[in-house]
Amino acid sequence: MKLYLDTADGDAWDDLMPTGLFHGITTNPLLAERAGLEYARIDWSKMAGKAHELGAKELHAQVYGPAEEYVDWAEKLYAVGEAAGIEIVVKIPLVEETIRVTPAIKALGGRILMTACYDAKQMFVAKALRTDFLSPYFGRMKEAGIDAETHLAAMEKMNRPDVRRCEVLVASLRSAAQMVTLANLGHDHFTISPDVARELLTSPHSIKAFTEFEEAISSS
Repeated sequence: MKLYLDTADGDAWDDLMPTGLFHGITTNPLLAERAGLEYARIDWSKMAGKAHELGAKELHAQVYGPAEEYVDWAEKLYAVGEAAGIEIVVKIPLVEETIRVTPAIKALGGRILMTACYDAKQMFVAKALRTDFLSPYFGRMKEAGIDAETHLAAMEKMNRPDVRRCEVLVASLRSAAQMVTLANLGHDHFTISPDVARELLTSPHSIKAFTEFEEAISSS
């Protein structure tokens, strides 16, 4: 199982990466905006260096702007990651104009994640292009009235006969309970918000048991 921290908020990185739970960090323009960052002005060298210092093995960064500029942008991201000592995975949205430039990005030799997935049929695209990750937006799918569990179950089955997997990195999760549901369907790669991460770290019953242990020691 691999967990990723889904935020561009440096304070959340400082707080949660030291738990040791997270294999990497994922970002996108919306997450940057929520963190008060202007995506086009992000210093990716600085961001990659910080992620590496905090123990992340991967930093997922999304291409943006005109599709014809994606290859140059991806090449720069891969170089930034190599210089910082961390693997950068390039995220590409699943729309036709960006799908069409994916083979040229693939030729650069770095790993790719196809993002903004809402339908199991998009696994055919990701696997045909031999990309490394597919990221379905589970919470958004449910909120759009899509039978998210059925689509996610199909994605997992579509991986089984293939020696070369396209890892399904489930995103847009609203709770730890959703993670449990998806784990029961066979999924084991999740990128989660700081709020869901903190939910994983907290159980009232565990806190109560811990308190009782400490009280037993102090009263003996």
